[in-house]
Amino acid sequence: MDSAHISEGYIPIVLFIVAAFAFGAISYYAAALIRPARPYRAKLAPYESGSPLFSDARIQFPMRYYIIAMLFVIFDIEVIFMVPWAVRYQSLGLLGLIEMMVFIAILLAGFWYAWKKGALDWD
Repeated sequence: MDSAHISEGYIPIVLFIVAAFAFGAISYYAAALIRPARPYRAKLAPYESGSPLFSDARIQFPMRYYIIAMLFVIFDIEVIFMVPWAVRYQSLGLLGLIEMMVFIAILLAGFWYAWKKGALDWD
């Protein structure tokens, strides 16, 4: 297989990427031309969650908030690894079951460690 055949295979991909960027750019500029641009004071004011701001938005959150968020993301991603295993469960056999039990044991050990360290307490 020479390089001419390999580069021809990439033409649809390049065209798709160019079309995606062109669609995004055209949509962005068309919206800028069509939308009304009449800003007023209330429209330009900061707004969050349906209520106006009553204090400075740059407050410090407790470190525990970030730890809980990171633990949630880590455990959520680890649980997602179980989906492909469940889909291919029949063909994996006993070895696949044992490997998943080891994975779940490691997952539970991490959860137990975080619980004992107090990382899951809200107070």
